[in-house]
Amino acid sequence: MAEELQKFTCLAALIKPMRMRRRERSVAKYSGGLRKWFKERWVDISRPKKGGGYKPCGRGQAGSKKYPKCVPAAKAARMTKAQIRSAVRRKRAAGNPGGKPTYVSTYARKRKKSGRKKKR
Repeated sequence: MAEELQKFTCLAALIKPMRMRRRERSVAKYSGGLRKWFKERWVDISRPKKGGGYKPCGRGQAGSKKYPKCVPAAKAARMTKAQIRSAVRRKRAAGNPGGKPTYVSTYARKRKKSGRKKKR
């Protein structure tokens, strides 16, 4: 019986560090979600800089008429000029009802093709 107890304690001593290592790996590997969202550099695609790039997200005066459209800098770099114009136009058209920010999709939805068939 003493031998079985000794084997059990030895196994428990081996398994516990393995579990801890697995947990540490999963925490180190996970880098997405809200943490990533906060660490990203957000820019206002409605305010381009003269030398290239965009001004940082946010505005000094809330009373200004131009409503910002903020996206991560990496996404802004991937967008075409037409996509940027479309996103800014839709954001400003949505307005600011009730003083609350309005979410507008960065990319416009693709239009569905009409189901009509051409007559011959």
